[in-house]
Amino acid sequence: MAQKTKLVNLALQGGGAHGAFTWGALDRILEDGRLQIAGISGTSAGAMNAVALADGFTREGPEGARAALDRFWRAMSDGAKHSPLKRTPYDVLTGNWGLQNNPIYHAMDALSRIASPYQLNPMNSNPLRDLVEKSIDFETVRKCTAFKLYISATNVETGKVKVFPREGLTADMVMASACLPHLYQAVEIDGIPYWDGGYMGNPSLFPFHGETGTDDIVVIQVNPIERKGAPKTPMDIQNRMNEISFNGSLLKELRAIDFVDRLIRQGKLSADDYRQVRVHVVENQAELKPLGASSKMNVEWDFLSMLRDMGRDTATHWLDASFTDIGERSTVDLRAMFEGIGARHQG
Repeated sequence: MAQKTKLVNLALQGGGAHGAFTWGALDRILEDGRLQIAGISGTSAGAMNAVALADGFTREGPEGARAALDRFWRAMSDGAKHSPLKRTPYDVLTGNWGLQNNPIYHAMDALSRIASPYQLNPMNSNPLRDLVEKSIDFETVRKCTAFKLYISATNVETGKVKVFPREGLTADMVMASACLPHLYQAVEIDGIPYWDGGYMGNPSLFPFHGETGTDDIVVIQVNPIERKGAPKTPMDIQNRMNEISFNGSLLKELRAIDFVDRLIRQGKLSADDYRQVRVHVVENQAELKPLGASSKMNVEWDFLSMLRDMGRDTATHWLDASFTDIGERSTVDLRAMFEGIGARHQG
């Protein structure tokens, strides 16, 4: 007898090339078939995963989504084959996936601190945008009715999150969600400039509330929340600042969810008026954290394949451990996340 599927919302973080970990997790979830997607919220690389999945799903269901994700990440790797941002021969020999030993990586980083994208790239050329437009059929994405789809960007003028829904989604909106301001000019939509959604919604959870028919949210997390010790080099300091910034909005939303849940359990809020949101996290910080920030710009196929396989394995273990709890309770201790001791499975 076939096992009944369970509805979940998927929240997909941004993280550059580490988004291939999310690809692998999505691939395994789609292959497994026990989870039915009710909604997806994505930011930056998470947004790209989301639209690729929606494009393929609308055409050919779960298998179409898996194929579309594979095509997108292959195109990402193929498009960077002639990029100077590659590992050095020494790094290849020693198995280091980062780019921190590539002098061009450091030159670009230094240049971005003294000149803006408006000065360095006045014509606003963006090969990534060209790749996204070529790889994703946004007309098909806009027709996707199998689940809700939300893409987050940051309004540069107000500093607030902007959530673009599926019905009017364009390539510009996805590029706005992935617009790192030291690399790209702000993306203007209806005259308003936008930067990467990671600053204010990585990813946004609030669009799910009361909109998708389920209160279960599965966060596929790629950015480390905790990193021991104080960074000492300028680059390490900047990278840790970015990690903290890009996790801040998610932690605030999870804290609010935990706060409301505790008040409901204590009888201080009515369960008829407030919803108890069940949170689940698919993450493998033990293996992702040592890769370092520079590896987020490494799109070599071997690296992306390794991350994909890591994501698949992680999702397999998570499904085995947590499937029975979905629809019943959260499987992470949110309080532990806030207190800096990691997201522990609640068993």
